[in-house]
Amino acid sequence: MEYADFDLFALYEAVDKRRREREMSWTSVAREVNRFRTTRRPIAVSTITGLRTKSDCEGDGILQVLLWLGRTPESFVSSFKDSDSECFRLPNLTTGQILRWDAGALFQALNAQRLQRQLTWSEVARELKGFTPGMLTNLSKGGRIGFPRVMRLVQWLGKPAVTFTRIADW
Repeated sequence: MEYADFDLFALYEAVDKRRREREMSWTSVAREVNRFRTTRRPIAVSTITGLRTKSDCEGDGILQVLLWLGRTPESFVSSFKDSDSECFRLPNLTTGQILRWDAGALFQALNAQRLQRQLTWSEVARELKGFTPGMLTNLSKGGRIGFPRVMRLVQWLGKPAVTFTRIADW
């Protein structure tokens, strides 16, 4: 089965449209995207404007942009119907919180599905395209994951992306 990818360019266009509607500079957009961060590395203006040309992007940063837009990850994947349904909605955050991908939970779900379907990691990687077995098993260590690939995993699992996120305190 082919899985539709998350459209980074469409995300850029949505951010730019909102920016222009609100007559904001890109710096102001970045400030608002980073509004809940009280310390650490904020998402740079270049990261946000770079969505226009990038083929992949760090997942936690994309989650912050999606929160700013009030959109779901699924709303940027063409194959999802009812992508704005409650089950796909990202949680509300407060100051000092950030939404992150839970790579460990994603690995656990992938492994459970793999075992249920009696597949090897190589077979799963072939089904997902763009992944190696090592990329999939490395999710067990936690860490970062990027867009658009993460949405292939979510689709393969048949679960909302928000299922594999967690709210972290700064």
